[in-house]
Amino acid sequence: MIRVAGASGFWGDSAIAVPQLLAETIDYLTFDYLAEITMSILARARAKDPDAGYAADFVTLIGRHLETIAARGIKVLANAGGVNPAACARALEARIVEAGLSLKVAVVTGDDLITDADALRAAGITEMTTGAAMPDALLSLNAYLGATPIAAALGAGADIVVTGRCVDSALALGACIHAFGWKTDDFDRLSAGSLAGHIIECGAQATGGIHTDWEETGDWANIGYPIVEIAEDGSFTVTKPAGTGGLVSVGTVAEQLVYEIGDPRAYLLPDVRCDWSEVTIRQTGSDRVAVEGARGGPPTGSYKASATWQDGFRVGAYYMIGGIDAVRKAERVADAVLRRTEAMLKAAGLPPYSRTSVEIIGSETSYGAASRARGAREVMLKLAACHPQPKALELLVREFTSAGTSMAPGFTGMGGNRPKVTPVVRLFSCLIPKGRIQPEIGIGGVQHSVPGATVGEDIAAPAPVTPCDALPAGATETVPLIALAFARSGDKGNNANIGVIARHPDYLPFIRAALTPQTVAAHFAHYLQGPDREGQVERFDLTGVHGLNFLLHDVLDGGGIASLRNDPQGKAYAQILLDVLVPVTPAVAEAVSSK
Repeated sequence: MIRVAGASGFWGDSAIAVPQLLAETIDYLTFDYLAEITMSILARARAKDPDAGYAADFVTLIGRHLETIAARGIKVLANAGGVNPAACARALEARIVEAGLSLKVAVVTGDDLITDADALRAAGITEMTTGAAMPDALLSLNAYLGATPIAAALGAGADIVVTGRCVDSALALGACIHAFGWKTDDFDRLSAGSLAGHIIECGAQATGGIHTDWEETGDWANIGYPIVEIAEDGSFTVTKPAGTGGLVSVGTVAEQLVYEIGDPRAYLLPDVRCDWSEVTIRQTGSDRVAVEGARGGPPTGSYKASATWQDGFRVGAYYMIGGIDAVRKAERVADAVLRRTEAMLKAAGLPPYSRTSVEIIGSETSYGAASRARGAREVMLKLAACHPQPKALELLVREFTSAGTSMAPGFTGMGGNRPKVTPVVRLFSCLIPKGRIQPEIGIGGVQHSVPGATVGEDIAAPAPVTPCDALPAGATETVPLIALAFARSGDKGNNANIGVIARHPDYLPFIRAALTPQTVAAHFAHYLQGPDREGQVERFDLTGVHGLNFLLHDVLDGGGIASLRNDPQGKAYAQILLDVLVPVTPAVAEAVSSK
């Protein structure tokens, strides 16, 4: 068995994780830093300084704990290298020398494809879902490497492995491959190791963070970060450091299982095609949960790669409006400001806004027609827009500010400085044949080519089976979905997913009958952007955890930093769905009302 800890879920995660995890007995300490937005930020930093482009705070953080890491023989695995992993490794090596230690740092490269962009365009590489051509000027272009290079670096004697873009779960899987000697065709085990990595890759999200039953999750001030105890057969237990806050339960781990996945039968990673549809999760003790049942198959013949590119500029501003009829006042202010500035742009010979977004926070805008807060007496009016030219957006900010003396009463409360115009960064995802990418590891000043991920076939997954279940007999009462289920939502580009897990197997038939793709599409109709809204929602079964996963296509206004929405990553979508009323029998209604 090996114990692998997850100390970071994103660039900027809490510094409390490392001390509490180092107080435990662990073999590997992993850090996940990278998202597509992060890659574009780091690419811009490298453009200004050739020694920048990595998560510098990782070096500072690890530098404070080098003696403990060395004394305990803990291996550190991190994708903190961003777009400049070699510079990150050099900075780490300097800190190691200062500390008088002899830890070996390995760096994994081969993911950065920005210099190959022209050749990839010429080879006909297009966007993986829409078929759109690759943009001309890219900020970054990186393939998601797998676990094999990480395992090779550990096998070469590395104490710290720094990567650029790799699959988040590959950090833990690399440790498993190295520790257990798993082969490239041990697909069930590779899938299980990937699942272990998936559970811990978002830090405290597996240990009570953003859990549906948030009032049961202990003290957030010292929330525990996750540890997985992985056996050689791939089964594992999720836990957290003793004496910390948070919670490890079937619910917290199941929510992380469904987080940001699509079809659970075909979660595609560089090393393995994962089938997590029959994974089981059971409580084995206080803050201890056992996970089993992951299955796997051959991976595809491609790496996924993500590019970022600039598409004009954006700005967003917030003002508070208070008093009677605050919502209607906010709507009128937004309408007036947009009509005024659009007329001014036309008079100046400038094109109209590329996109605009109006959200009245406090009026439950995100609930669409289901809003119950039209009578709110205090709201925040958010007005945002995109335009090819910054000066058009500076005009919008000025005229929006002028509403403070010329429009609705109760208009106040921007606070701080006026918002700044910033670039719109969009995501472009594509598939690159694995044969075009050669991963390498550098250790001790020597570069080594290492095998990449296994090359398989690009076989389309079978269509999801989503029968329209009949409502169980006697369902004459209704309860909110939250009484029957846990749920969590997340994003992949411009798509969002909502995973729903029944609190008890007996509740699933009612949930399946009520939550069809059509009813979920209707609930989010105000966000779905395509002509066939019902066709934009897919439903998948997770029989092992008595759950469903809904994949909503083109629902995030571009997603990430390209979106003008207040929730650009769909983080609140699960909470919105949990308010839906589900028909149940009187017996079920009584059972859930007593809890």
